[in-house]
Amino acid sequence: MSASGIIKSLVLIAIVIALTILPLFMQKDAEFGGADGEAEKAIIEINAEYKPWFEPLIEPKSGEIESLLFSLQAAIGSGILFYGLGYMRGRKKQEEAAKQ
Repeated sequence: MSASGIIKSLVLIAIVIALTILPLFMQKDAEFGGADGEAEKAIIEINAEYKPWFEPLIEPKSGEIESLLFSLQAAIGSGILFYGLGYMRGRKKQEEAAKQ
């Protein structure tokens, strides 16, 4: 790899790190809130008499556990998705190899 390629890579890595860390310092004492909570507030503003259709079956004891479960769900879903994509790509390569 040439010197300019290494410099470009280092600049891109620095930008990614900055974009990852910078939001952590932008707003002090900011609380993480999901879209569900914001949607509930908006619905109650529109119709103060709104009653939810159902309650959660299991309520996590803290926000950290809820975030962990959400992250776990996302990881499992992406694992399944990318396994399927890899399987399809491998199958296509095998079919192409068999034709030759």
